[in-house]
Amino acid sequence: MPCSYVIDKEKRLVISSAWDRVSFAEVINHQDQLKADPAFNPAFNQLVDASAVTGIDASVEEVKKAANRRIFSAEARRAFVATRPEVFGVGRLLGAHLGMGRVPQQVGVFYDMPSALKWLGLDKDPRPNR
Repeated sequence: MPCSYVIDKEKRLVISSAWDRVSFAEVINHQDQLKADPAFNPAFNQLVDASAVTGIDASVEEVKKAANRRIFSAEARRAFVATRPEVFGVGRLLGAHLGMGRVPQQVGVFYDMPSALKWLGLDKDPRPNR
């Protein structure tokens, strides 16, 4: 599966990484893994590193379904980083859906990691092996 994550309790941060082509089923599986992890806290911020994603196999309706699952709380800030325009666009679509509804969520979508880290209030890259 082209998705993985690390939970940094000290930084109150979930670092999700994806690469290659990512399907709707893989996104749902990633969400399910997070929810089942005893270290997961829905109030933690999230950094989604999709800079190595080459494409997303999901319809607009599937992106909406993934957003509607809302596994993070409204207080969490979520940064999505993508370098390909088509992946960036899916991030914007996801962010738009998360920003709507009874309890809007805070989502930033970025083309570069430094901007995402700054938006999350991080002064250095928290990703393992960086």
